[in-house]
Amino acid sequence: MRSRISAALVLALVLTASGGATAAARPTGTTEARTSPALSDPHPCADQPGFTCSWLTVPLDHRGQAPGELKLQVATGDNADAPKGVLLFLSGGPGQPGASLIKRISERLPEVARQYRFVMIDQRGTGRFGAIDCPMLQAQVGSSDIEPPAPEAVRECAGILGDRRHYFTTEQTLGDLDLLRRAVGVRKMSLDGVSYGSWTAARYADRYPRNVNKVVLDSVLPHVDSRGDDMLYLTGLRATARVLRDACRVAPACGFDPAEDLAWLVRHRRDHVLIFDLLVSYEFADPTYRDPDANNMPPNTPGDVIGAIHRARHGDPARLDAQLRGFNSGGDPIASYSSGLHIATICGDGRFPWGTSEAPLAGRQRAIEKVRDRLPERATWPFTAETAVGNAFVQGCRHWPVSRHDAEAARPTLPKVPVLLLNGDRDLSTPLEWAREELRRAPHGRLVVVRGAAHSIQNRERGTAGREAVTAFLNG
Repeated sequence: MRSRISAALVLALVLTASGGATAAARPTGTTEARTSPALSDPHPCADQPGFTCSWLTVPLDHRGQAPGELKLQVATGDNADAPKGVLLFLSGGPGQPGASLIKRISERLPEVARQYRFVMIDQRGTGRFGAIDCPMLQAQVGSSDIEPPAPEAVRECAGILGDRRHYFTTEQTLGDLDLLRRAVGVRKMSLDGVSYGSWTAARYADRYPRNVNKVVLDSVLPHVDSRGDDMLYLTGLRATARVLRDACRVAPACGFDPAEDLAWLVRHRRDHVLIFDLLVSYEFADPTYRDPDANNMPPNTPGDVIGAIHRARHGDPARLDAQLRGFNSGGDPIASYSSGLHIATICGDGRFPWGTSEAPLAGRQRAIEKVRDRLPERATWPFTAETAVGNAFVQGCRHWPVSRHDAEAARPTLPKVPVLLLNGDRDLSTPLEWAREELRRAPHGRLVVVRGAAHSIQNRERGTAGREAVTAFLNG
């Protein structure tokens, strides 16, 4: 889930597709998509040999209360006779596509690809052919979960979607995924989800437990927000101290407390929300947080964010300011990430200080202020309550029009299917604490912690321990 470079998954870094179009509802002339789902117009996926691309037609509203259809792009492995059946791999965000990434993912898991037929889908509102295009929002925040957009950008996006904003939530996506299962002709399938994809995979298992063989949750977002505070990012705010201190213990040790440095800066600078956004983005370039020559840094951006924070604390902010400029949010290609889909899903799914998206706009700001005033320092340190209520989830969704909320899990625990949870201990986008929380809800779950790794283990791990665990779990 999360930040400019990641959005919970960072698969966008390897996306090469271009172009985009606003997702459009088409008049419904038949119920065929509901009764006999099928993939139409199969053809070789461009630049992805061994995979076939096609279309899945789904209703705009799986509850049947609104007319219209969507056509979603699907990519499937050509090995339809794979011995272990179908593995549906779910990308993140929400906002990332799937079909254009299938070759990359299967190459990262070659032993799994020999046993399973990989399937990926451009979830509704994403991808080259169906992305929701909200120009102001896309330009301002792109794939960031944390940098707050301007109110007018949120209102523009809501106006572009109109009444269709009700139908780009996770509940609707779950209906799409089960139609996809039927269209590829299997009674059960295994699921592998990364970041927001882990939420979607767990929610699918919760909704359709009899249709699931195994589940991999990579960079875990808990499928139940039991305290109603996930949209405040409190777990990530608190985890920052642990992550930075752990990074400083690696030789050569820092010799100072990076959490104390950060806490001082947060209380003496106005851009503390952007500093948190920087840290969550930075992990994708440098999971050590200390490498001055890290790969994948934006052009002309110095590395070593811990050192930059320490210098800024002691009067030299130049390096930190350069990093804030280099990791500035916004401008992601619409085909690789739809900020419009992101906000529609988050606002429709989430629980906020004011409740859900069904709460009237008039009382939302007052509810934010009440939560801010009541949050104790221990709930957010080294950040503050202002940081918690200042993130994009809260500040974006407080301007989102009243919408249907339909995101509650059917049950607090996952069904009794085998579940592998996978998380890096340096992950701030979906911190390790979230994975441990979800483990307690998985009666047949096992957690593998990848030391020194950040977000999106299967796609970005520098070593092999995480992918080896996935291979052993799925193929065993």
